[in-house]
Amino acid sequence: MSRIGRAPITVPDGVEVVYDDALVTVKGPKGELRQRVPREMLVEQKDGVITVSRPTESGRHRSLHGLTRTLIANMVDGVTAGFEKRLEIVGVGYRATLKGDALELVVGYSHPVVVEPPEHVSFETPQATVVLVKGIDKQVVGEVAAKIRALRPPEPYKGKGIRYAGEHVQRKVGKRA
Repeated sequence: MSRIGRAPITVPDGVEVVYDDALVTVKGPKGELRQRVPREMLVEQKDGVITVSRPTESGRHRSLHGLTRTLIANMVDGVTAGFEKRLEIVGVGYRATLKGDALELVVGYSHPVVVEPPEHVSFETPQATVVLVKGIDKQVVGEVAAKIRALRPPEPYKGKGIRYAGEHVQRKVGKRA
């Protein structure tokens, strides 16, 4: 294998990265993550720097190289700083509260909707109309936030619903008489 396309990842102090038979394990202050990576990619760790290399310049290897490098970098970031998605709730009477670890949403249905957090994910509600989804796995945090948003996506006429912080909702003009 030639070492084409190097992409270094700096590993901070207190983080341990182990690569064994296409399985990358990252342990840090916030927890531990495991991820299988493609066997074709060459992952090396030396002096606190992880280098991902690809064997050829083929399109498949270039894609896998970027994916592998990003997955490992996200794992290192997750166990050190963690990830967060912020959701805003817009609508009269719409609100979110915490019931233990679970998130209870009142978003216009006849009943409150309860969302249980998966492993390594937590919810916070600094305000009744703001939900923070926090965790160490970027993919899981994004999936949970997307599932919460899907409970009541923003509608284009009044703008009511659950949206990501900073998301622009294209508004439509209503019926004209």
